[in-house]
This record gives sequence, structure tokens and C-alpha cells, in this order.
Amino acid sequence: MPHERCAPDNPAEWLNRASSDLAIAQTPIQGAYLEDLCYHAQQCAEKALKAVLLQRQGAFPYIHDLAELVNRVEQAGLCVPEDIRAAVTLAQYSVEGRYPGFDEPVTEDQWQDAVRKAKTVLDWASKTLATNV
Repeated sequence: MPHERCAPDNPAEWLNRASSDLAIAQTPIQGAYLEDLCYHAQQCAEKALKAVLLQRQGAFPYIHDLAELVNRVEQAGLCVPEDIRAAVTLAQYSVEGRYPGFDEPVTEDQWQDAVRKAKTVLDWASKTLATNV
């Protein structure tokens, strides 16, 4: 069931969208490539980090580079835990994994790892937003 929608400049809406991406990422869909589900895991992490930046700075850069987003979160004065830093590997699913011929097919273990990392980022962002209101 979708969350109640908020204004696009509300960090809560970015967390809602991240949650939606996570729901897609963790749901095996018959006929879907695991790479496509991993793309939604990457999108979850990206939107969650952007929610934090939106709350802390009122804006975020329109980029897809998770490492850069983590750097920006730190520049905004937050300590980023190591498990959040580890999620920057999800960036590999932002472009290449969505198109034929760029990479080997994603394995079940890689997909499960991507979902775990995305959920970790979303949980951290949600807690961060709740404690920095």
C-alpha cells in the first residue's frame, strides 16, 4: 500500500519514493531480470540519501553518484556509518546493469545483497530524519 503523498520538496516524500523502490527491488517479479530489481535497490539508496540532504540543506544535486551523495551528506555535518558507505557499490546498477551486454547477469546472492544494502540506507535515512527534525 503506498504512503500518503507529500510535497516534492518534503524529505518524507523522498523517503516514500525510496520505500517504493525498495518494495519493487525486494519483490521477485516473474520475467524480470535481477539487474532491474537491483536498479530499484540503487534508486532506493539514492533517494534516501537525497532525502537527508533535502532536510539538512534544503536541496540536493541531481546526480546518481552514490559516493558523491555520501560525501555531500558528510559535508552537511553528518557522520556516515561504514555500512552506509558500503552501499555505494549499488551505483553499478544505476546504468550499466540495465542494458544488455555491459555486465554478467546478476546472481541471486548479488540481488539479495543489493536489497540488504538499500534497506540499510533507507533505515538509516529514516532514523536520521526522525532525530534531526
